[in-house]
Amino acid sequence: MEWFQAAVLGVLQGLTEFLPISSSAHLRIFPELFGWEDPGAAFTAVSQIGTETAIILYFARDIGRIIDAWFRSLFARRSRGDASARRGRRRRGYDPTDARMGWFVIVGTLPIVVAGLALKDVIENDFRSLWIIGTTLVALGIILGIADRVGRKERGAADLRMRDAVAIGAAQALALVPGVSRSGASITMGLFLGLDRPTAARFAFLLAIPAVLGSGIYEWPSAMEEGSVYGTGPTIMATVIAFLVALGVIAWLFRWIERRTFAPFIVYRIVLGSFTLIMLMTGTWSAL
Repeated sequence: MEWFQAAVLGVLQGLTEFLPISSSAHLRIFPELFGWEDPGAAFTAVSQIGTETAIILYFARDIGRIIDAWFRSLFARRSRGDASARRGRRRRGYDPTDARMGWFVIVGTLPIVVAGLALKDVIENDFRSLWIIGTTLVALGIILGIADRVGRKERGAADLRMRDAVAIGAAQALALVPGVSRSGASITMGLFLGLDRPTAARFAFLLAIPAVLGSGIYEWPSAMEEGSVYGTGPTIMATVIAFLVALGVIAWLFRWIERRTFAPFIVYRIVLGSFTLIMLMTGTWSAL
């Protein structure tokens, strides 16, 4: 039975990681719905390695270009940064926009790293309360709806600045609370800052890579140790399934947001969060 449950959760992880609906909330709510044991924060973190591997593969060219430009920029001769200087840097083999993106990802990752280490025990215990998850699903759904409606959506990747990276990184740190959604929080902040939907989503996904991989590697021993909910084999299987499912979801999502709003995800968040809270209020579910 544990293999079947892990497989279902792997599919769920792959389906929900990149949508602004919180994969960690789903991996907490759906076991409760079917009477399964909570897989725990360690299982969730390790299964996310699969989805982040999918995003690395999807953005492989961009990531390679960003890393190359970032390293080249470290050794490039300093200049005033005017148009002629930027053209000169491109002639030397890299685009300064890509080099800046490397710095933005590094700086934007710092808030979630600091918060994750400081709040580790709370994240693995108190934050998994269904009261918190149901509330954050609804609250962040409403906030995302406001951002999607009022955001100017005029700025592209070339318009990103360090202050944007800091703000979006701080928003990403909120996703340590299940129900917030890593992509949802980052995209919401990006929209409030005036980024267009594809740019906000692309930066949110790039920003998540080091944080999610770091968290998964850190939690790997806990997820694999004897006495964990699913153990080594089922957890690895769930991670592989999450990777395969996520590949299709990424491509679909970018096609969607190029033409449509986040409205369906907003409605879904509010409905799922409200359902969770009702189940708690009626005593059908326990919070922990």
